[in-house]
Amino acid sequence: MRIYLVGFMCSGKSTVGRLLSSCLDVPFYDVDEEIVKRERMSIPEIFEKRGEEYFREIEFSVLRELSENENFVISTGGGLGANERAMEFMKEKGKVIYINVNFETFLERCGKDPNRPLLKRPLSEIKELFKKRKKVYEKAHIKVEGEKAPEEVVNEILSALEGDTFRR
Repeated sequence: MRIYLVGFMCSGKSTVGRLLSSCLDVPFYDVDEEIVKRERMSIPEIFEKRGEEYFREIEFSVLRELSENENFVISTGGGLGANERAMEFMKEKGKVIYINVNFETFLERCGKDPNRPLLKRPLSEIKELFKKRKKVYEKAHIKVEGEKAPEEVVNEILSALEGDTFRR
């Protein structure tokens, strides 16, 4: 079983992904964590020293590499899940699950996090980015609400996976 979790920053992808992988007894991968390990730099450092374009290339490369495995839960970064090419790739390889949160929840959870380079932008730009990315996230096979406790989100995903027949 190949599961990809997509959603905006701080939607709970990593937290839910770890719990979900444990329930399904499959490996968990966080694309951002894999990039940090490989590059030996934090994401803000990568953005600063190499630029966002470089980061996006590495991100897609890591996704493709991890997708060679048979069973997994992968947590994608907010930008990767909103990349049309990556979305199509993930939909071909496995099940894509969109964890949706509203903009206010995102701000509460993530608003002042110094490890998020995109948060240095003006609020109006972040709001636009949120709307733009949501259009791509909506293409996922399954959508769950991320406003509740991570355990509840996992249960909702498990129920959806049980009843879903791989919509394309």
